[in-house]
Amino acid sequence: MASKKGKILIVDDNAGIRRALEILLPLHFAEVKAIPSPASLVSSLEQFRPDVVLLDMNFNTSINTGNEGLYWAGEIKKMAPEVEVVLFTAYADIQLAVEGMKRGAFDFIVKPWDNDKLVATLIAARDKARKAMGRETHPERSEGSMFWGDSKPMALIRKTVDKIAPTDATVLITGENGTGKDVLAREIHAHSLRSGMPMVAVDAGAITETLFESELFGHVKGAFTDAHADHAGKFEQADGGTLFLDEIGNIPLHLQAKLLRVIQNRSVVRVGGSQAIPVNIRLICATNMDLEQLVREGRFREDLYYRINTVHIALPPLRERREDIVPLAERFIGQYAEKYHRIVSGLDDSAKAVLESARWNGNIRELQNVIEKAVILCETKSLSANDIQIDTSGSALRTAGNTGTFRAVSEAEEERLVREAVERMGGNISAAAKSLGISRPTMYAKMKKYGL
Repeated sequence: MASKKGKILIVDDNAGIRRALEILLPLHFAEVKAIPSPASLVSSLEQFRPDVVLLDMNFNTSINTGNEGLYWAGEIKKMAPEVEVVLFTAYADIQLAVEGMKRGAFDFIVKPWDNDKLVATLIAARDKARKAMGRETHPERSEGSMFWGDSKPMALIRKTVDKIAPTDATVLITGENGTGKDVLAREIHAHSLRSGMPMVAVDAGAITETLFESELFGHVKGAFTDAHADHAGKFEQADGGTLFLDEIGNIPLHLQAKLLRVIQNRSVVRVGGSQAIPVNIRLICATNMDLEQLVREGRFREDLYYRINTVHIALPPLRERREDIVPLAERFIGQYAEKYHRIVSGLDDSAKAVLESARWNGNIRELQNVIEKAVILCETKSLSANDIQIDTSGSALRTAGNTGTFRAVSEAEEERLVREAVERMGGNISAAAKSLGISRPTMYAKMKKYGL
């Protein structure tokens, strides 16, 4: 039997469940406290100071428009990040529990529960929390390092990166959404002579027109109503390092001229100011759009295109590097097995066949999400075909987002796609953004644009 140490707080409105756990858990925890609702959760966290919270997913009250368990799990992590949250859920709410883990919950337990599994999960959560509170550090597997694989296209790109990374050459990275353009940008920075300096990333498609100059070039105090202090823009923040402008194809034409001027002059003038501030940056840009086509259509400045296109790297979609699919999946399995404390260590032949035959409209990002979910739900040592859940609904939406046509359609069509994505994902903005192949900030900007 594990030693009795640590504190656990149970939050469940079922009196029978609370009584059962108050009998079981004192055999394994030094202190056990149970409360019937989240109403006293804040005070209990402050006074009881638990290592673990076993949190029911549903209560009889209704304090918000979403699931109450997810809401309170988020609040716990805000108030006490070191406390581990284990979600207590009915079978029908497993999808919500998976979302809870993505938001920071340690694990979930399905009712009716198995005592051994419940205790093992709670002890693992307790031990992790106590290590964190004791300020012990544990290196984690990098989720963002570049995976080159064995395909010919990636081998050629790697040679190019080896040549240009140590230089200050401006780089344009193109490719469908989910191909890893941001990861490649970080790889270039990491192998540059500026690697010890900051890399500042900007989602250009998510910045509203009214804030574009302030965000990129900065502003002085009093420049506009909410300018209560001087603010250094992204160019200044990246001084000495690398500035990564993602989704550059989405910048409106009239703002492209201002961006071009700064890139040419290598200096910025803050909004409301008059002094030119020199900036020493290495510029990397990325887009999923066909900039040459936009230039022909008059929607992207030709002079800006040539200024940012000193070196062009086109990342291939995952379907064109199929020999890399299984190795990538195995990498993600190791990553998420460690993150979610799962025993999963590989793929069986049926799973490999499913992965290799899928189209992967969402590319590496879609593969990563599929493996993450499979690892969370799998109860065996290897993933099988039954564990691989590839969402084939809405593939046209993902294709639209990945090929860049999502931004090219009419506003009416764009609004329809955004509304359908939000409805299809039950209001989950992150999931809706992923289904369209765009970032969450861009999704918020589009929702604001269409009054959603």
